[in-house]
Amino acid sequence: MKPTIVYLPQEAEATLQGLADKTGKSIPEIIQEIITDYLANNVNNMPRSLGIGASGRGDLSARSEELLWTGE
Repeated sequence: MKPTIVYLPQEAEATLQGLADKTGKSIPEIIQEIITDYLANNVNNMPRSLGIGASGRGDLSARSEELLWTGE
């Protein structure tokens, strides 16, 4: 693991200390769990359908009516 410095507001540090006291875990352990859970649940959360209709045409909006009627 790589050591990292994290600056937290005093309220967050106090909340973490309370959680550490309650769970018996260290603050670094709790921070590691929080970051791991966040990354597992929030990275690549884009819809699978994103980009499905990409035409590759840069002029699509300018020529939409023309293209609709010609079938290109």
